[in-house]
Amino acid sequence: MPPPPSAASRDEPVVRDRGDACPGALRLHAADDGYLARVRIPAGLLDARQAGLLALAADRFGDGHLDLTSRGNVQLRGLGQDCGGGLAGVLDEAGLLPAPGHERVRNIVATPLSGSGDPELRPHVRPWALELDRLLCADPRASALSGRFLFAFDDSRGDVAALGADVTVLGRPHGRALVLLGAAADAVEVPGADAPRAALLAAAAFLDAAGAAGTRAWRVRELPPEHALDARRFAARLTAAGIDATYAGAVVRPYADPPPPVAVDEGHRGPQCVLVPLGRLTSGQLRALARAAAGGSGELVLTPWRSVVLPDAPPLRPAGGPGPLEREGLVVTPDGPWQSVTACTGRPGCVKSLADVRADAADLAPRARGALPVHWSGCERRCGHPQGTAWVDVVATGAGYRLSVHGRPVAPSPDLAAALAAARTRTTPSAASDADTVKK
Repeated sequence: MPPPPSAASRDEPVVRDRGDACPGALRLHAADDGYLARVRIPAGLLDARQAGLLALAADRFGDGHLDLTSRGNVQLRGLGQDCGGGLAGVLDEAGLLPAPGHERVRNIVATPLSGSGDPELRPHVRPWALELDRLLCADPRASALSGRFLFAFDDSRGDVAALGADVTVLGRPHGRALVLLGAAADAVEVPGADAPRAALLAAAAFLDAAGAAGTRAWRVRELPPEHALDARRFAARLTAAGIDATYAGAVVRPYADPPPPVAVDEGHRGPQCVLVPLGRLTSGQLRALARAAAGGSGELVLTPWRSVVLPDAPPLRPAGGPGPLEREGLVVTPDGPWQSVTACTGRPGCVKSLADVRADAADLAPRARGALPVHWSGCERRCGHPQGTAWVDVVATGAGYRLSVHGRPVAPSPDLAAALAAARTRTTPSAASDADTVKK
């Protein structure tokens, strides 16, 4: 779940002495359980055939699982050192590899339910996101972007606008769009048809600023204040490029929770959301999702919240009992324990992890429910943690787990399940020592 807009980021301007080592589909990362490949899925959109080929890649080259990331991408784990050529061949067959040099920069999220409302009031932004992907892959300079630079296309409901993207495009009524740079409060308004090109030019403006700063910034928020992007100058840059751009001044960013798991009633059709517990799919689960998608539009959308949206598919939960996706271990109703529970890889996949956090999270999830999202981390790096402060942190220490709420530690307890359940109901920070640890 994304944090509310008031949640503060912990990131500050930085100076780096190295380039970005973010993994990709071709640049594998060595992990404790083998090699890891991260496959970018622009706007999270897959068709049933592509999903089936990803499942094939997981079985043929990896450990049979696929991890969904907080940017709607896919990670394959347990890969062999010599699998690169074969993996690239399968991904190329699936149409998931762009021109060389660009496969790590395709970090583009879009409102998963885009296209389901009135297009005059809430434009369909997924086509804009896919057009940006085409422009990115055709632009040689775009390959200089970090593998962490993020674009977000929000249809105005506010779900992906809350993800702290470097460039955010907000749909406006009557085919208009706002472009926001990093966390800036002001925006530039452009015709919706020009939004993809405006987003690409925003990335070019960032590269110019990062080059001038000389700090090797990867994200807009990492730029030094004297090199920060300016919306007025950006509007002038767009105008010079032939885009009808207007400085819009300060805007209120919308905010919405991500779509909950839900299946339409039998006899009806419509968008359906499927939750993937802890964001980890088996190849069999992905094939089941592909079959469900094939029964409708043939498409499925991976979300930044480790769920999958089927824009148009037959009912997933027949009146007579659980459907095939539930029998595979996926969640199609909002009353289970898995909403807003996330975890890093943990043991045995990560050598730095001090605990098997996925197993512990799975054990405690049914007994520690609450309103606040919770993230389990195997070490102090807290990989994959939500942005901002509106979440519960459970961090392995080697002697147990340390809990914090809203960024503040909570008092220890001999019962981790009880402590976690209480923490997830808190609305204000509590004071305690940073050394407070509870054993599982």
